Amino acid sequence: MKKFLSIISFALLSLVIAACGTSGEEDNTSAEGNTDQSLYDQIKEEGVIKVGTEGTYAPYTFHDDEDKLTGYDVEVAREVGKRLDLEVEFMETKWDSMFAGLNSERFDMIANQVGIKPEREKKYDFSTPYTVSTAVLVAKEGNDSINSFEDLQGATAAQSLTSNYKDIAKEYGAEITGVEGFNPAMQLITSGRADATVNDRLSVLDFIQKKGDNAQVEIVDREEEASESALMFRKGNEELVEAVNGALKEMKEDGTLKQISEKWFGEDVSTK
Repeated sequence: MKKFLSIISFALLSLVIAACGTSGEEDNTSAEGNTDQSLYDQIKEEGVIKVGTEGTYAPYTFHDDEDKLTGYDVEVAREVGKRLDLEVEFMETKWDSMFAGLNSERFDMIANQVGIKPEREKKYDFSTPYTVSTAVLVAKEGNDSINSFEDLQGATAAQSLTSNYKDIAKEYGAEITGVEGFNPAMQLITSGRADATVNDRLSVLDFIQKKGDNAQVEIVDREEEASESALMFRKGNEELVEAVNGALKEMKEDGTLKQISEKWFGEDVSTK
């Protein structure tokens, strides 16, 4: 009987030891899976960086006649990815959903002419700027009421609600009508449902050039102070930001960024 009990005790002890050993291996595996791996390390491991962009904001990010995503920002992001040996996967979303997509980790970076401003710098990190532009006031061609920024007092301005340009329009006393991007703003002006929009000079010039006589809008005023746009990231991903900045620095030094800029605008818009 004693011999039988000893055998049972030994068997139970063996099971306990085995269970402890198995538990330890699972804990180690779990710990390895939850290591403090940086976002950049994860991206390098997967070989893909996910980039949020609008896809409707020419000439920065839009679809060409063959429905291929292209534009200045798209080319800049692709070149950055190339230099980091990463595939760039674009995730298209509306401008007013762009920041939420970054916050929810749907993508790793935004390439969509995001202006650098203090309120955003509190919440997000930015790369070094790759576009320098000015704000312009756009109104319907031939109108008599909107000729300067001061004329926005009491007027209706079509603006993306999270853009820098909305803030400028509000400063001049405009009543804001929210739109989801550049083209809807132009449509509201040409249809008479908005008096004006404050927007990016380069985008407006591109729009007028492409539309020709059908543009029906004109630039009536321009701010002197230049704004800077950059790639945007969630806070706490310094390694990724540094890697992207390194790629942008190389692009500036070897003239690639200037070439991309001149292709789309006929001038270097990457510097002041």
